[in-house]
Amino acid sequence: MDDRDHFLLEFLRLEGRGDFLHQEACRGSAGCMNAPEFRCEDCLGTELYCKACTVERHIENPTHRIEYWNSQHFEDTNLRDLGLQVQLGHPPGERCCNPSLVHNDFVVLDINGVHNITLHFCECQTAQSRTMQLLRMHWFPATTLDPKTTATFRLLHHFHVLSFESKASTFEYWQTLARLTNNTGINPPKDRYNALLRMVKEWRNLTLLKRSGQGHDPGGVAATQHGACAVLCPACPHPGKNLPNGWEDTPFEERWKYSFFLAIDANFRLARKNVSSDKADPGLNKGWAYFVEEGAFKKFLHDTGKQPQEKSSCASHNAVNLAETKNSRSLAATGAGTVDCSRHNMKRPCSVGDLQKGERYINMDYLFFSTLQYSKDVVTLNVSYNIACQWSKNIWDHMATYPCQMQVERSTKEFVFLVPKFHLPTHIAFCQVTYSHNLIKGMGRTDGEAPERGWVNINPVATSTREMGPGSRRDTLDDHFGDFNWKKVTNFHISLFRKLVVAIPQRDQHLIDFNDFNDTLVAERPEEVARWKQAIEGWEADRSQTNPFEVTTTTMSLTAVRLRLSQKEAEDLEHGLNYSLHTEVSPSVLVSSGIEIEDDQRRLEREYAALGAHATDLQLTKLQERSNALQRKIEQWCKVQVLYMPTVVRVRASDTASTVSSREEKPYEVKLWLPSQLKRASNEFCEERLCRYEWELRQAQAFDALDDLCRHLRLRSHLFKFKDNQLHGQRANTRAAGVLAKVDLSIKTDAEWYCRAWTALVILGDILQEHSWQDDLLKLEPEHVRGMSDGHVGQSEGNRTLSWIWKACGVTTGDREGETVLAEALRVEWCKSRARSHRWTEEVELLQEEMRRVCTFFDWHAAWWMDQANRRTGLDAAELEGLAAYARRQAVLRIMMRDNCLRKWRAVPAASLPPAVAAP
Repeated sequence: MDDRDHFLLEFLRLEGRGDFLHQEACRGSAGCMNAPEFRCEDCLGTELYCKACTVERHIENPTHRIEYWNSQHFEDTNLRDLGLQVQLGHPPGERCCNPSLVHNDFVVLDINGVHNITLHFCECQTAQSRTMQLLRMHWFPATTLDPKTTATFRLLHHFHVLSFESKASTFEYWQTLARLTNNTGINPPKDRYNALLRMVKEWRNLTLLKRSGQGHDPGGVAATQHGACAVLCPACPHPGKNLPNGWEDTPFEERWKYSFFLAIDANFRLARKNVSSDKADPGLNKGWAYFVEEGAFKKFLHDTGKQPQEKSSCASHNAVNLAETKNSRSLAATGAGTVDCSRHNMKRPCSVGDLQKGERYINMDYLFFSTLQYSKDVVTLNVSYNIACQWSKNIWDHMATYPCQMQVERSTKEFVFLVPKFHLPTHIAFCQVTYSHNLIKGMGRTDGEAPERGWVNINPVATSTREMGPGSRRDTLDDHFGDFNWKKVTNFHISLFRKLVVAIPQRDQHLIDFNDFNDTLVAERPEEVARWKQAIEGWEADRSQTNPFEVTTTTMSLTAVRLRLSQKEAEDLEHGLNYSLHTEVSPSVLVSSGIEIEDDQRRLEREYAALGAHATDLQLTKLQERSNALQRKIEQWCKVQVLYMPTVVRVRASDTASTVSSREEKPYEVKLWLPSQLKRASNEFCEERLCRYEWELRQAQAFDALDDLCRHLRLRSHLFKFKDNQLHGQRANTRAAGVLAKVDLSIKTDAEWYCRAWTALVILGDILQEHSWQDDLLKLEPEHVRGMSDGHVGQSEGNRTLSWIWKACGVTTGDREGETVLAEALRVEWCKSRARSHRWTEEVELLQEEMRRVCTFFDWHAAWWMDQANRRTGLDAAELEGLAAYARRQAVLRIMMRDNCLRKWRAVPAASLPPAVAAP
């Protein structure tokens, strides 16, 4: 900041002639004595030259910007006005013996603005076409019929890369060029936006064909196959390219290493308005890259007709149930579906397509079977989809309706269907243990959320592609998908290295944790552990067997007990026994509603306590309304209570007389005098039937509280790990702290809820002579409220003990045999601990195999490019040399990328690398 004045002064100094203030003669050529009045903004330096020397110096740079010193200040001019004429078809500076008529207003778009130049085409006997003459100048014509506008290759390449990184649209780039040319609005350049749009679209397509080797095919562009221009994932298994010989004969136990991981998803941000048509705006790619071929796709949808969307039998998945109701008004496409490589987040060949009305099965099925054609030889496919539990039910029935060339031989393949980790908690319990990446063998640490990460990259483009015609949109998205894939390929040397560095210590730690846990259980329950091991190994080999992760015991809940009591009263009524003294409120309903009111009181009390000193009128109003509602509820309940518990009138009157206070009693301070409270406070008699009802309800309440407590403790542990591993920066950590504070409050509330139930059980247990419950429900102390993997303060890992709350969560609905529940809880925890250690071990092995595959793929791809060098014949020598040079350069590039990977990966201990990488 100290040099700011110096910099500003220098900026202003450059507005004048600067160091050449006193220069009187031009020094552009020997003997030139003309006045130096012109300066180039794009050449190196600020020296001034005369008009003739300026033109001479810019014969090879006709798009440089020139300034003229008018004796007072610099003003913009251009090389055309200075007399520069560009001659095509000959080396710069050489005259043509038969030039074309002068084109005085030929437009060239370059990265520094829009330029009008004077241009001559060559019309000699050996002259090339005008289009070819422009291309050999690295100028791309806007049309092949009498071109009058071009863009330099430099500009098109610049915009191409810029659009990938910034997601800038062609319109925004044109606006940039126009302002670089004239930023005053006084003399704006002629509109060439449509021409630039056309050139960019063609440039995208041509570079796609060039980089995929289609220019080396003897059949030319017409021979391009569907998906041939897609950038393949080197780390995925490709038989014949990067898999070892004899991989098909790998034993079953090791076959998971050669699995293909696929992930399916839809994105409704990539909608397209109902503008233009395929006839007016045809796509140039024609299914050559990531989008499926549009004609066949639409024909299939039309021929198949509207099929009913099966409703979800799992949770209420909007993707399934609302597919037919998705708003498609004024939209030609409501979004796009995709099938990605799940391990490496790369788009697959012919795996993307438009959604006409929501995420319908018929669209997603087509994309799935379309991209499977490029993995026909892979035996095991792990398919992740957020509605896989529903979608996979009828997928093979749907396949029968597809063209034969799209069907796969199911009998020779193994398909494993999964739900992505982030989406899995929204599913029912059965799905959570059936479709989990964490539990199924061979998944490593794959999470199945790859498409979600890909959408983050492509979503910024949605604003511009939404307004495009169908062909331009597909071509643009194809281009962005290809660049995203290429960036992944060029980053494998870093991404796989980082993953392995993380995976190795995690594998070691989880192996230690499981072995310690396993050794402890083997010492106490050797036969059970042996049965667990046999069961989980059997399930891993055949998932139709009983799932060892599934919980079979059911939990006693407050709702279940209320139902049972109501059913018991119904049976009594059938036998002529009616204990009800109220037409609407039975004895069990009285007690259960009293417990509900007690919970409402505690909730209201917490809200009053959380009210700040400067509460708003709105907050006070809402609390007062809730207080009034609770007060009315308590008054109604007390009127019924007197019918069943008459002695409560005397107790309530006595208590009121002994607690005289000038302060108005809040609703949450009103004593309800439930049977347990009545006995504790006044030793008054209460009917045993009411005590029995409360005892059963309190017992269920205690187990509900423990279940919630354990759930919130698990959530807190997960949030702590997520915060430590994923969040960085003050903003993210502040938000995380707020979430953790809410979870801590829930844990405290659960503990208080349990303590209330436990206190009541102690009193009621003495009245009813029930004491066996104390074996399952112990007194809850603050040190007991800790996570499953947390010990007492000061306990080491080797001495850590499990809090009793984890042994009591859940009770069989029969005789509540605590040992049965504990055995099952230990079995599930043992299976999960084993699964964690196995998944991390698999992750290390998968990363090792992927490193080997990447290097092998680069070797194969280098050899493939070398084979392309001499495929075409019958061309002139210059064309053949260009074809061979490009192919060899691509081959060398792949070898360099392979060597770069090897150098980077040797930083990892050799024992952790595959032989191909670890070799000296």
